Amino acid sequence: MSLRIAARTDFEILKECEEWLIVDKPAPLIMHPTGKSDEVTLLGVLKEAVPEVEFFFVNRLDRETSGCVLVAKSSLVARKLGKMVGRREIKKSYQAIVRGWPDWEEICVTEPIRRKGEFEKSEVWVRQAVHPEGKASETSFRLERIFKNGGDRFAMITCRPRTGRTHQIRVHLEYLGYPIVGDKIYSDQGRAYLEFLKEGWTAELLERMRLDRQALHAKRMEFEWKGKVIEAQSLFPNELKSFCIA
Repeated sequence: MSLRIAARTDFEILKECEEWLIVDKPAPLIMHPTGKSDEVTLLGVLKEAVPEVEFFFVNRLDRETSGCVLVAKSSLVARKLGKMVGRREIKKSYQAIVRGWPDWEEICVTEPIRRKGEFEKSEVWVRQAVHPEGKASETSFRLERIFKNGGDRFAMITCRPRTGRTHQIRVHLEYLGYPIVGDKIYSDQGRAYLEFLKEGWTAELLERMRLDRQALHAKRMEFEWKGKVIEAQSLFPNELKSFCIA
């Protein structure tokens, strides 16, 4: 039996000024339209709330990733913030729940990333992988805690990406051997993602994935704006918190 995973639109504004705002995006919620005119998007919800403003996303989160999204209110501000991203002046940190218990407390991964279909067969077009000819990438990880759920081992990890490659945190954690819980693309070679596209969300998939979203959350963002340090923090979502104490 196929189940439905409804988009969520219950977001909050964490910080705001005349030039930008920081949205606490829920999951699942896609940011931009993808061709399906009836699909709910973060951009659409923002436009509906404030139709007189044109919004520009400075950073992007996957549909199933929650947390801090920086949104400019003009193209000029978007370009300025985009240059700050390029200079690595906007610091971001994430929380992830992964399968397994890492044998390290801290580790930094600098393996380059490339789209998998560019060097070997991949049924999932968007799937990325570590590859020596990929783009330079760097993510640091810190083990926060280990726990069990249903007899299986899991860990909470703080992730700090210094570059912004597609699916970077997800790819580097898969490379380390600790895929993110609920990640349909990187936790079982993409098989769950292909099944989801073909059959929809099923009870069997939920049993395998353990969550109906990937357990990745953009928890913190910090940057300097007009001489002031701006810091935004997003609380860990209840569905992920509950998984950690089950």
